[in-house]
Amino acid sequence: MSLQQKLEALSNPISRRIMTLLKDGKKSAGEIAKELEMTPAATSYHLGKLKKADLLYESRYKNFIFYELNLSILDELVVWLKGLKGESPDEKI
Repeated sequence: MSLQQKLEALSNPISRRIMTLLKDGKKSAGEIAKELEMTPAATSYHLGKLKKADLLYESRYKNFIFYELNLSILDELVVWLKGLKGESPDEKI
């Protein structure tokens, strides 16, 4: 997916809240909706945007779909942002 899609997904505050929830591990869409007090449809919309941008992984277990962060894509974004600041990838932000 393109960098633009990733940045668009990250620009949405709800998407960022979902990603913050997932930093502690994978969760089902229902758990995410409940914690953020969102409708299932709204949750599904935002999860779809994050998945399309490759920021989330999806896995299935029985009747549940679980979501977790795709940390390799986030690492790529950090490297790109550090490049904008003129830092080498191994320097701290």
